[in-house]
Amino acid sequence: MQSVAAALTMVRDDAFFLKAWLRHYGEVFGRENCYIVNHGRGEAVAELAAGCNIIGIPGDPHPNFDMKRWRMLNNFVQGLRCYYDHIVVGDVDELVVVDPSDGRNLLQYLKDQKPRQVLTPLGLEVIHRIDLEPEAITDHIIGPRRHVRLAPHYSKPCITSHGAKIARGGHFTQYDKLNTPDELYLFHLKFCDFAEYASVMNARNQVTQDVGVGVKEASIGRHWFAEARGEDRAVFEAFSQLQMQEHFDLGWVRKRMYRSWEPRGDTGFYHFKRPEYDAQFVLPERFNGVI
Repeated sequence: MQSVAAALTMVRDDAFFLKAWLRHYGEVFGRENCYIVNHGRGEAVAELAAGCNIIGIPGDPHPNFDMKRWRMLNNFVQGLRCYYDHIVVGDVDELVVVDPSDGRNLLQYLKDQKPRQVLTPLGLEVIHRIDLEPEAITDHIIGPRRHVRLAPHYSKPCITSHGAKIARGGHFTQYDKLNTPDELYLFHLKFCDFAEYASVMNARNQVTQDVGVGVKEASIGRHWFAEARGEDRAVFEAFSQLQMQEHFDLGWVRKRMYRSWEPRGDTGFYHFKRPEYDAQFVLPERFNGVI
């Protein structure tokens, strides 16, 4: 039994991403150290997550969904810190990966980290190049999908051993030091498969429709609303227009994060600039099978 690290997420019916989350964290941490908030008490979630710690909550639609969600996750994180050295917290389609060149898995890596800090993996969005990657995803995502784009929005302070408060969405913390190690990445999977994207977006659009208020009145991410969706195939075809980079070397991105690190107004939170980058990369073969 280990008490080095636990993983925490909240999910509602997203079987595709939950399977990947369970495979990733369940295998390295042990399912007994995985905590899943089952929003709506879905039977499929309970069955897939057997052996994990499942917390069922009501699934009634609410305009302040995201605010309520992160208030609850914050409190769960602080409770779990009483028993674990490190907590990995985030959405079910966000997975933290240690560069295979490091030689350690995530549990081994966190065991070697000092306590009372916050780690911010570099965000990469796995994109499905539908013009180049016809293979279906089966056991693993990285392999059939090798293309990623820079995603500063997903460079999240998602590994914590500190009591700092986490902001709604998990994008900021009230911790004044930035630590984004070279070997840590956060892979965001929203765009990893065209068919799955359409299915998930249909479900999210239904949630916001059930809430019954517009994007300005709701504490829910704008991307959940149908009016912000756009045409699905056009979204994926546009990935081919991103500038292909020759080398997978992202030290310059981390340097920019450190240079722009500052307080986020008078909120008590800290942040770095998150520009849009017109860049894509092919992951080195060493990443095949990491998720």
